[in-house]
Amino acid sequence: MLVLIGLSIPIGALIIILGMALAAMFSSFPLWNALGDIVWSASTDFVLVAVPLFILMGEIMLRSGIAGDMFSVMGKILAPLPGGLMHANIGASALFSATSGSSVATAATIATVATPHIKKGGYNTPLFLGSIAAGGTLGILIPPSVNMIVYAVLADVSVRDLYIAAIVPGLMLALIFTLTVLAICIFRPEMGGTEKRARFSEILAGLPALIPPLFLFLIVVGSIYGGIATASEAAALGLIATLGIAALRRRLSWQMIVEACEGTMRTTAMVMLIVVAGYFLTFVLSSTGLTNQISSTIAGLDFPPIVTLLIIVLIYIFLGTFMETLTLMVATTPIVVPVIVALGFDPVWFGILFMVLLEASLISPPIGMTLFVVQAIYPSASSWDVAKGSFPFLISMFVMIGLLIAFPGLALGFLHGRRRGVKWLVARHRRTDRAEVRFPRRRWPSEPACRRRRSAAPIRPAPASVTNCASGCCVPPRNWDTSPTP
Repeated sequence: MLVLIGLSIPIGALIIILGMALAAMFSSFPLWNALGDIVWSASTDFVLVAVPLFILMGEIMLRSGIAGDMFSVMGKILAPLPGGLMHANIGASALFSATSGSSVATAATIATVATPHIKKGGYNTPLFLGSIAAGGTLGILIPPSVNMIVYAVLADVSVRDLYIAAIVPGLMLALIFTLTVLAICIFRPEMGGTEKRARFSEILAGLPALIPPLFLFLIVVGSIYGGIATASEAAALGLIATLGIAALRRRLSWQMIVEACEGTMRTTAMVMLIVVAGYFLTFVLSSTGLTNQISSTIAGLDFPPIVTLLIIVLIYIFLGTFMETLTLMVATTPIVVPVIVALGFDPVWFGILFMVLLEASLISPPIGMTLFVVQAIYPSASSWDVAKGSFPFLISMFVMIGLLIAFPGLALGFLHGRRRGVKWLVARHRRTDRAEVRFPRRRWPSEPACRRRRSAAPIRPAPASVTNCASGCCVPPRNWDTSPTP
């Protein structure tokens, strides 16, 4: 596979070739005959409708100038902090990621509007460019992420669960990036530039520019979190809102729409080819039984699950240095996720951990995609300058990976809290009789108390839990009516 990558073969074709080779070696019947059906089923998957819609949202945001206004306001607000506009790079990247779903688009947009300030503000060039490259990676982790949709399809998990689980880790990683810049500029003040502070009246006048991205984030993620819409429906709502905002700001033109649609078609075609190839590879692995064999082999090593997980993380860190993120995800998810589930880990939690690992690969030389994007927009700096400035943020990502492994609740706590709340509401509104147990569940008295009360207990409906007492003492006495109450 590495040889084929070196020959510059398109990634989608490479994965299909890999699937055909595995089918020829391990299958007694021609699995490639199913390729046509797989292409049709993948292209008609309703979940994947969200991919072009989110990409088009980002294209319109980029071309309508909303991102530039957002960066300007973030710069005025965060300029007093040590590091100045480097905090704005991270904050604006987080906000733009919440509307575009693409790391490359985020890095390119923020680099375009931020790099002219490097010499004006006297910033350290490598660190400034590194903050843009690192901030751009947030497009993978912060909803609505296109990579999460692809992972959800390949791993057969809910896109909604992934989006909800990613909210806290995404905000935490942006905060860790900000603290990294703050710490560096406190110990090395000359790297933080000499940005002029804006007046309070200027900050207030610019605050309305933050409303569009926050409004779009609320529509997309809020509708998904509230159960109002699926990911595809939320993407459609977000696209309509983006068009409306661009029209209200008088920045919507026919030429801009055509350019945005052309960019969307190019990106979507590339993504869908890789996704279809991933579908075919998954089909081959499952049909030949290779996935079960790999899971059984790893289980037979008798390693503790956490050790196996750490080995997988190290392998991903190594592969991320020379493989593109989407390729890495499509080629390995069908193999790794069954192993993760067999080890007892939650596939949604691993999806969030996987996204952070993919973020790390985006700024890992020599193939880090956002490193090349930022360097192409600011050619005065070398690729080594961007990589050197990104290194502190790469360490921050490793810290985030450690936190997710040590504290899985960072990703699952918010999700499980939502599930408990939904179950409580459903149970509250679906009571059919008085014998049903209410929330919060009332514990029946202990054994001595039960014996004391049996003689004096009035005739009343017995709670459903009374026949399932753990101590075995709560047997319904004669004066209790256990028949269902109408």
